Amino acid sequence: MATVRSLQHTLIANGFADLDKSERFLNAPELAGIGASVLFEGLAMAADPDLALQSLVRLLSHNPGLKELIDDGVQRSEPLFRLLGASEALAEFLMRHPEHLDVLSVAVGPEPRARDGAGLRSSLLQAVGADPQADPPVATMHGTQAYIALRTRYRRHLTELAIRDLCAASPQDFLPDAGAELADLAGAALEAALAVSRRELAFKVAPGDVARVRLTVIGMGKCGAHELNYISDVDVIYVIDAPGMDEAHAAAVGNQLAAGISHAINAPAREPGLWEVDANLRPEGKDGPLVRTLESHLTYYRRWAQTWEFQALLKARTVAGDAELGRRYEDAVAPLIWSSSEREGFVESVQSMRRRVTDNIPLQDGARQIKLGKGGLRDVEFTVQLLQLVHAKADPSLRCRDTTTAIAALSSAGYIGRTDAREFDAAYRYLRVLEHRIQLVRLRRTHLMPATDSGLRALAKSSIGPLSTARPTADSLLAQWQKVKRSVRALHERIFYRPLLTTAAHLSADDVRLTSEAAQGRLAALGYRDTSGAMRHIEALTSGVSRRAALQRQLLPVLLDWLADGVDPDAGLLAFRRVSEALGTSHWYLGMLRDSQAAAERLCHVLSSSRLITDLLEVSPESTAWLGTNNELVPLSFEAQWQEIRSKMSRHPEPNDAIRLIRLIRRREVLRIAIADCSGLLKQDDVGLALADADRAAVLGALHVAEAEAYAAAGPKTKLLVVAMGRQGGREIGYGSDADVLYVHRALPGVPGAEAQQQAEAMVSRLSVLLTQPLKPAIPAERVLTIDADLRPEGKKGPMVRSLASYREYYQRWSLIWEAQALLRATPMAGPDELATDFTAMIDPVRYPATLTEADLREIRRVKARVESERLPRGADPARHLKLGRGGLSDVEWLVQLWQLQHAHSEPALRTTSTLLALEAARELGLVTAEDAGLLANSWRLASRIRSANVIWSGRSSDLLPSSRRDLEAVARWCGYDGGQAAQLEDDYLGLTRRSRAVFERLFYGF
Repeated sequence: MATVRSLQHTLIANGFADLDKSERFLNAPELAGIGASVLFEGLAMAADPDLALQSLVRLLSHNPGLKELIDDGVQRSEPLFRLLGASEALAEFLMRHPEHLDVLSVAVGPEPRARDGAGLRSSLLQAVGADPQADPPVATMHGTQAYIALRTRYRRHLTELAIRDLCAASPQDFLPDAGAELADLAGAALEAALAVSRRELAFKVAPGDVARVRLTVIGMGKCGAHELNYISDVDVIYVIDAPGMDEAHAAAVGNQLAAGISHAINAPAREPGLWEVDANLRPEGKDGPLVRTLESHLTYYRRWAQTWEFQALLKARTVAGDAELGRRYEDAVAPLIWSSSEREGFVESVQSMRRRVTDNIPLQDGARQIKLGKGGLRDVEFTVQLLQLVHAKADPSLRCRDTTTAIAALSSAGYIGRTDAREFDAAYRYLRVLEHRIQLVRLRRTHLMPATDSGLRALAKSSIGPLSTARPTADSLLAQWQKVKRSVRALHERIFYRPLLTTAAHLSADDVRLTSEAAQGRLAALGYRDTSGAMRHIEALTSGVSRRAALQRQLLPVLLDWLADGVDPDAGLLAFRRVSEALGTSHWYLGMLRDSQAAAERLCHVLSSSRLITDLLEVSPESTAWLGTNNELVPLSFEAQWQEIRSKMSRHPEPNDAIRLIRLIRRREVLRIAIADCSGLLKQDDVGLALADADRAAVLGALHVAEAEAYAAAGPKTKLLVVAMGRQGGREIGYGSDADVLYVHRALPGVPGAEAQQQAEAMVSRLSVLLTQPLKPAIPAERVLTIDADLRPEGKKGPMVRSLASYREYYQRWSLIWEAQALLRATPMAGPDELATDFTAMIDPVRYPATLTEADLREIRRVKARVESERLPRGADPARHLKLGRGGLSDVEWLVQLWQLQHAHSEPALRTTSTLLALEAARELGLVTAEDAGLLANSWRLASRIRSANVIWSGRSSDLLPSSRRDLEAVARWCGYDGGQAAQLEDDYLGLTRRSRAVFERLFYGF
């Protein structure tokens, strides 16, 4: 390639250490045909070019096709050279499995992101032939075949991650993502191993017994904290649940499942084991049973656990197995973790344990320890964990598992100064990157700095990222490491042994004083997120010597507890302050709070659980007077509302004044209904009826205003009827429902049809404007009633309003079956009674046909399938869409409407616009079994309830079951679930609608 001297100069310039050996490898026949410049340009990127060259030659012997990748230049070959120069172990993996060399051809950006954990889980399960969607997943492979498949897939993903990590512009910035993905990958491997274990155990134990034992794997340590190393023991705890099974037999099955996991992960096989599965952090350690029930775990932790065990539990997280059981475990141990700092001698015990760790480091390793030595990773981790355990009992923002997030949280909360936090975070990331790079070379569990200069130089190069072309010396690396260690140790000693912690650890979590730091702690423990903001609200409410302030000081400790029972106590407290300030010194308000516990508790509940009610109360605080008596919360009937509206219109004939008062009445009644609903005073069906009455009164009022304007301008020429359609017609609406309508008119005697049509169109246009246009002054917090006439003949292309005769002609000559189906829920809403009667008589033969032809049946099924495929929003999960999703509102309504079209002509009981009444009639007629009818009704009710709860909680309409845990918790409570049962609501809904969909498909499509 060149003279010996010039070649050696090139090798030295590119960071080679063993010149003689590298010269021999450069003359290997496998490199024939590769240009020297492109080869050295690639090797210059490698942290250890000697290692990269040797691994490259070995790889080329397995797959000469890699030459093409190298010849394409470093833009394509960068992942190859960076990986080969950093990890001998992963290079050997690719030699064992050349079918996975395609990982080297993937383009990598400078700012990579972690791969989704769910994707890794699916990939590992599929590798062993398990269905990721199954509950529980069971492998089709077993024995050595399964172990090799699992481990091979794991190492492929590990290689992909290593390439992204090594090519990241800033390894320190990517560190949290890398640790999280490593933890997710380990969890995926455990999940796949459990699937294999289930398969293998079914050969020894009855498969039904294996399936009945629910096992969850709780990750501990760095795996649980989502910050795992490239190679590490994976600490786990096993929890089982087997209702109805003999406890001893369940434990035996659980023990075998757990043992099978370890066997699949690490038993001898052609593809080496991954890592040790370590269950020694379980209760009683090695002497305790391998698996326990949740109750057994809790009994141990409450009675016998030592202080260090609670510190270990801080990292506990479900990583594999039964997710619901894991959630229950996490929920159950959390209170024990965060109250553990109140145990006598807690702080001193943790400090003593930290000293024991440093004292047990072998003398010869002390100077090279990254993790356990002074100024090492453990100093950072112990400091952060102690601060969390001491303060997180009263500050939920500190309850995070991974170290970098915890440092940020402690800084944000003021427990660590911002400068100290930045230094701590930077030092921790620096040390973790060193640890990762050291372990990556041979994938061995080590925390020791390299002992050789060449190893130190390679580590220095790999840890600085690809943006730097320099090759730091071994001395520069050691100097930087020593500087970081000194910084960590100083921070550790200043924070960790701070005398304040001993005092803080003994503060009672039940302290309720409102003007002290302890009060902020209590607020945090209760669930307030912005404790300083909460204190500002409390100070504003209680400051001064007024009677109001004195009463608030007396009431607030109790009110704060009630507010905290809601999902958003911060918003509740802010709203309480605004309402209190708006009402000032109103004697009735203060008296109600003082004398009516039910009213005060009800107020706190709605303010902290409903954005809709809160917004409405803030703009009409006088409505809080309703809270003192149930009678005030009884929704006004349509007749009472209409009487009030007529009275208002008689005194305020000016259209803008009249419509403003009409819309204010509707806003008031929506608030009254929502509070009554929240207070448990209304059944779900009653809510729909009451909301429909409020909408009907408003539409009728707007119609009268529009008529008065039209008649004043040109004299009366026609009468207009507003017909409710859809859920409005069925009087089954929720808080976020629009008003689907048809408009029908009939010309007065002697009026030409064209003139009547023109006036009808003007009234229709004006009615819609009256109900929806912004008013001056505005009506704050109003949920505007949107009018939708898209269900009219010919849809959006047809005229907005037709005469009765035009409707008759259209339906007789041109109507389609979907229009007859839409008419099933048509109910006159506003307008002349005679016209309403005539319209109803006209449409009855259309919506209740004597026969439903096979062509009509096919068309209904076709349209339903089209609606499902085209109208579902892009990206929406069909299982979570309340209206159009699997087993949701649409499925139930279309099935019931099909029965009405088929049988209502001969069965008058089916002639109703109510879905549930029609469903009950179908059951009584034998069209559906009682079991299926109950399932359909429950699914429809729950979807409707969730739909309304979305509006109540957020103030916005949504047709999706929430994915956010907080939103789901709020919706669950509104639907009648106890606090903390959000997952139960989710499971109930998904299970119920899945079964409902099966009934629908069987009865609607016939399969």
